Amino acid sequence: MRTHRIALALGTALLLAGCGSGQIGDTGGGQTDPNNKNLALITGMRGEPFYVSMECAAQQEAAAQGYQLNAQAPEKFEQAEQSQIFGSVVSTRPGAVIIAPTDDKALAAPLQQAKNNGIQVVEVDTALQDRSIAVASLSSDNYAGGKLAAQTLAHLVGGRSGSVLALNTKAGTSTTDERAKGFEEEIAKHPNLRLLPTQYTDNEPATAAQIVSATLAANPDLVGVFGTNLNTGEGAATALANAGRSGQVQLVGFDASPKQVEDLRNGRVQALIAQNPARIGQEGVRRAIAAIKGQPVERETRTEMIAITRDNMDQQSQYFYKSHC
Repeated sequence: MRTHRIALALGTALLLAGCGSGQIGDTGGGQTDPNNKNLALITGMRGEPFYVSMECAAQQEAAAQGYQLNAQAPEKFEQAEQSQIFGSVVSTRPGAVIIAPTDDKALAAPLQQAKNNGIQVVEVDTALQDRSIAVASLSSDNYAGGKLAAQTLAHLVGGRSGSVLALNTKAGTSTTDERAKGFEEEIAKHPNLRLLPTQYTDNEPATAAQIVSATLAANPDLVGVFGTNLNTGEGAATALANAGRSGQVQLVGFDASPKQVEDLRNGRVQALIAQNPARIGQEGVRRAIAAIKGQPVERETRTEMIAITRDNMDQQSQYFYKSHC
């Protein structure tokens, strides 16, 4: 029960109730038709429960406000395919594009061109390094989420000493890079834990599983693993189960997909850091509509996260992601 109380307290303490920066962005870039009722949503990856949950809420909000939402996504979290989809979508001249950029630099030029042509840009989940293009950005506070993951893992490990591994996806992905940074800086405060070099999985569960298997062989003192997103967490859980180390090596995942929730319930994962993708999708549509109408738009918004353990998961089920609408 001690673990339950600590994890729940951590989740509550770092619950970020959608606070914004208070900055107001202009609706800049070309002339936008205020009567344009067409919106586009381009998420990071088709079928991923985080993005499915976002899309479901976005579709519901758009319909409620009398707008049409064209939602598309690449098969994999890849810049090239997303860029192709983006080019096709903007040719239909929506009033706004709501997008989760799969690369924080490469998509800047096409998004700037869309802005110049009067299409409002709203970033959801991920963001460009160039902050001048989008009228609004909505995401979880990923740095704080990484810190919460480290705090949760440290308490799960207790006083044991050993090595810890962080699994990132692809360098240049703003969300997971921030989670990894928060995790690394917070875990350094725990002298009993030795952080191994961060490994990149190319967002493939199989690659994550291979890395964890190799790390177990090279570091028999491994006591903890942090997966910075759904795919890395699922792959890590598979590797630990295959090695018979589930529960011996504490695994903290990020996101609460149906598979991750199942793994938490059966002990393959010890904690999940859950986001609120539905709120991001809903608010993304609201920001896009406001920008189309020429209304003031809050530039930066961060939504809440919470640490979920096996002990408190039934009380936190509202944070579980959807596999379909």
